Amino acid sequence: MFTGIIEEQGAVTAVAPSGDGVRLTVRAPLAVSDAAHGDSIAVSGVCLTVVDQGDDWFTADVMRQTLDMSTLGSFGPGTPVNLERAMAAHGRLGGHIVQGHVDGTGEVLEVRPGAQWRVLRIGLPAALAPLVVDKGSVAVDGVSLTVSAASEPAAADHWFEVSLIPETLEVTTLGARTAGDRVNLETDILARHVQRLFGFSAAAAAATPDLTTEGDPR
Repeated sequence: MFTGIIEEQGAVTAVAPSGDGVRLTVRAPLAVSDAAHGDSIAVSGVCLTVVDQGDDWFTADVMRQTLDMSTLGSFGPGTPVNLERAMAAHGRLGGHIVQGHVDGTGEVLEVRPGAQWRVLRIGLPAALAPLVVDKGSVAVDGVSLTVSAASEPAAADHWFEVSLIPETLEVTTLGARTAGDRVNLETDILARHVQRLFGFSAAAAAATPDLTTEGDPR
């Protein structure tokens, strides 16, 4: 479990094939300062498990599904990444509940600079659009952000906007994002549960006969 508050920027140092996945090595001095074998570290929003480590690096295995669902499949040596250690039970929840289970990717459509901030408009798949609401929470490349605008439900193409303060621009990789870049998206866990519950409710209602419309069998 994570909070979406990035602790440091690291960088990929090696990517090696491993079965149908890869073994990823990341330079992460702070993240490994108290890490142990089997610990979880979020890499640009993706929860990975430490399988090897050194003084300032760790290695994790990335399965094929993760490569297909996230931007990790495009990573190579030198790729900068956002890093966050798993949340401590006694710590403050400064962002929002982030699992590190990426729902998919989105594309940066527009970057609008402001006097002291920057607005990113990000396109997202239609299946994820109902889970992103104005003033709600979303994780973009592992960064906990508040949605500042969202497309209408009837829109042909779905998008949302986030407004980045100077601190976010400086300490995360989002400050270097430009139009056309792909980013990892994780929607709010509560929204996903509500959507699932409504799906079961609708299925149950469809399977229940409507006796009020049936004729008298006698």
